[in-house]
Amino acid sequence: MAHFWLMGALLMTPAMAEVRFDNALGSETLGRPVAYALYLPPGYDQDKRAYPVLYLLHGGGSGQPSDWFTLAGLDQTLDRMIRDGKIRPLIAIAPDGRRNSANDIATYFLDDHDGQVAWQTMFFEDFIPAVEKRHRAIGGGDARAILGISMGAVAATIYQMQEPNAFAGVSALSSAFRTEEQLLDLSTEGYQSRYAGIIGPDLKGKERLNVAWTELLPESLVDQTDKARFQRIPRLYFEIGSDDPFFEANADLHVVFRDAGIKHRFRVTEGGHDWNFWRTSLEEALLHIDAVLTRGYGE
Repeated sequence: MAHFWLMGALLMTPAMAEVRFDNALGSETLGRPVAYALYLPPGYDQDKRAYPVLYLLHGGGSGQPSDWFTLAGLDQTLDRMIRDGKIRPLIAIAPDGRRNSANDIATYFLDDHDGQVAWQTMFFEDFIPAVEKRHRAIGGGDARAILGISMGAVAATIYQMQEPNAFAGVSALSSAFRTEEQLLDLSTEGYQSRYAGIIGPDLKGKERLNVAWTELLPESLVDQTDKARFQRIPRLYFEIGSDDPFFEANADLHVVFRDAGIKHRFRVTEGGHDWNFWRTSLEEALLHIDAVLTRGYGE
């Protein structure tokens, strides 16, 4: 009798999700391994199905892949929303966007202005194909999405606009876009740590307003994309705190996208540029991700 009870208990045990931190793959583009954190949904090890993939792009400064789980509790939010049927199961992958262990200069998950470090190229040519082969992904742009915060939200937006067919959609929380005035007001040290890679080192005053900077502006993003991809559903979701220092630049981006006919969602809620805001924003961001991955917007 005890034997049958034990078998029944095992059968009733819910499938568990799993988070793995110590993952890496080689990159010919960067000439070094790229680390990443990984979330596998409940039941992943018990079935043979393929899953959509959500890429998680962390913030700048001390930001790193583990932040999504240790600071944001994303795994717990995913577990709950999947269990409650609010979103479908997915794989979530958080690559390490740091330049090196010191990380003195932000990569923004983009290529350097001089091509010295080509993080974006690595992501598309090395990282995505390798991890989606390794982790049983459906593959293809319609089964792929991005969630980014701050620095990572900038990259998520740029990726979606530059490669509109590579992702079903993105959620961008507190995108660290700056106004021209904010760029010019940055101290030498502040500028160097944020923009020396993607705009150019040691630039002062209006030297910073070069071609590389111009390519980051909303108007440039609109000019270089296929607008037809954004006419039917809102593939981009933005949320920004009303007290966020990047509010003005995000509002500018919203107006430019709106006037250009780039369908998107733009949400302003109370809050600043911190983990309290990002934790409370996760659920709506994930609902958007599920909608673009499952045609929940009626496409």
